[in-house]
Parts: sequence; structure tokens; C-alpha cells
Amino acid sequence: MKEKKIVLCGASAYEKKYYFNEQFNSIPESVKEELHIICVLFTEEVGGVFTIAFEEDGNVILETEAEESDIYYDEVGSGLLVGEVRRNRQELFESLQLYYRIYILKEDLTNILKEDSINDSCD
Repeated sequence: MKEKKIVLCGASAYEKKYYFNEQFNSIPESVKEELHIICVLFTEEVGGVFTIAFEEDGNVILETEAEESDIYYDEVGSGLLVGEVRRNRQELFESLQLYYRIYILKEDLTNILKEDSINDSCD
């Protein structure tokens, strides 16, 4: 069974449009702007459709896809760029995951902090 996900934002090179899910309007404007820039620049560089979404547990996923008939879509470049974006924006995505767990899943912050301290001591 496919895991549910909630799209946070995305951009399409085909429609030249950007989408932001209004369910997350409480995210600070500066973060919204950064997400907008990431999505638009991604699709301008490799084409296709790029989305940033949350899995059910709050993990942030970056996805890219293209229409079958799109001969200009750079599949290899898109995979490399996803990895680069994830590395360069790691703090942003960790913050978004924390936001999701606290404000959407309503998890207790003290439990999350305990998990993080346990994970840090294991590293």
C-alpha cells in the first residue's frame, strides 16, 4: 500500500506555475519565499514537475517527474539536483519536519527533543 503524503509546495515547468498548500500558511514568509525559489529554480534547470511533500510521519520528501513525451527533461540531472538541494537545505527540511510534527501531528515537543538527544548520543 502506498504511503500517504501531503504536498507542501511545487512547481511545474509545463505550466510555469508555483503551488503552495494553504494548509501550511502559518509557515513564516521567509521560509515560504525560500521554498518558492527552490521549486522554481529546480524546474527551470531540469524541467518537469518538482514537489516538496510531507510523509505521514513528517519526513520531508523531494520528488520530480516528467511527462513521458518530454524529451528535454534531464532525468540524471534531476536526480543529482535533488541530492544537492537536500544537502544544501538540510536545516530547512529538518525545521519543516519539526514544524509538521508539532503543528500538524500535534506531537509533544519534549518527546521530540528527547528523541533528538538520544539520536545525537548514538551518532
